Amino acid sequence: MDLPQPRRVTDVDALRALAHPLRVSLLNHLLAVGPRTASSCAEAVGSTASNCSWHLRQLAKNGFVERVEAGDGRERPWRATSVGYDVGGFDEDPEVRTQQDALLALGLNDENRLVQRFLDRQHELPREWLEASAMHGYAVNVTPEELVGLVGLIDDILRPYLVPVREDVPEGARPAHVGIRAFPR
Repeated sequence: MDLPQPRRVTDVDALRALAHPLRVSLLNHLLAVGPRTASSCAEAVGSTASNCSWHLRQLAKNGFVERVEAGDGRERPWRATSVGYDVGGFDEDPEVRTQQDALLALGLNDENRLVQRFLDRQHELPREWLEASAMHGYAVNVTPEELVGLVGLIDDILRPYLVPVREDVPEGARPAHVGIRAFPR
């Protein structure tokens, strides 16, 4: 099955537009839950609807999000335009590299925020979700080529389950976060 790939972002202006904590949170939220209004996003990311609306428009100017038609004719929701984003490798251009580093740091902060939210709210979760949750760390002994292959295999396994991709969502399913980091120790 040929599944959509994340948008590769290498343009310094697009990287700069995305390298903002609220924009990263907004885009990641839309990728995780699908189309939402600015008001709904505000509640999820801890901001105001007007602030989210402004930042969503900035993301739209750079092609990361777009408006979709609302069925009831009220406020139109926003949606991510791709199934994810990839900031590329560690570029040799210092200006691009600075923006890549900023985005990686923001992504890590956003992931840490999600983990902390999970820990803070675990008592609210049904037992089956607690038992299904996991936090593993692995130290593997690999070559650079093997690490690229391993990350590719993990991506191949996860891609059919991505919120923007999966169409056969079973009853009882909900968005879950899976984070993968791979680098030499």
